[in-house]
Amino acid sequence: MGHKFDELRQAMVDSQVRTTDVTDLRVIDALLSVPREAFVPDQRKPFAYIDDDIEVTGPMADTRRFVMKPSPFAKLVQLADVRAGDLVLDVGCGTGYSSAVLSRLANAVIALESDSELSDRATDLLLENGFDNVAVVTGPLTEGYAAEGPYDVIFVGGSVDAVPEALFDQLKDGGRLVVVEGQGLSGFATFYLKEGDYVSGRKAFNLSVKALPGFARKPEFSL
Repeated sequence: MGHKFDELRQAMVDSQVRTTDVTDLRVIDALLSVPREAFVPDQRKPFAYIDDDIEVTGPMADTRRFVMKPSPFAKLVQLADVRAGDLVLDVGCGTGYSSAVLSRLANAVIALESDSELSDRATDLLLENGFDNVAVVTGPLTEGYAAEGPYDVIFVGGSVDAVPEALFDQLKDGGRLVVVEGQGLSGFATFYLKEGDYVSGRKAFNLSVKALPGFARKPEFSL
């Protein structure tokens, strides 16, 4: 079965990732080195490499959570331009797949998860699969994790209505934040760069990914 998964992983990269303008060889090598099947529930392992999001939440979860579809995930990772010496904050790590891939590109990854069941699973799966430069922490996604910051890269693993100021505050000078802002067909992958006290952003490309919980814009009332 392991050999079959290796073939499926290669096919995923060749047919879903390379064909969508992901050309960074470090990103491609990272995707080829991480067993995606290890980070999805047992009953979904045969579908780990399909061109779709894979649900990883249990029946008691308040919100549904997913391992992101391969192509949009790879495009976001490439946009983040993660470098070998970087400290990365992975916001919404789920079961740890995104953190595992990022760990192949960075010096260390702080994997933030608000769902305690998912964070426990992520801790176990990352250790079992040898990703020893990742530390999983539990807390509200919108607050980031200032205790281990500031960060060279903050990777937000789902779409949001708006980026909280707390995340920008945790970027180093020269740090990058990558996120999808907006839902569905109105979503855009956005690249933020912090220079001194100023953060600038640019829309990179249209992208639709599942929403992360807690980032919905609060309704505004006017008289």
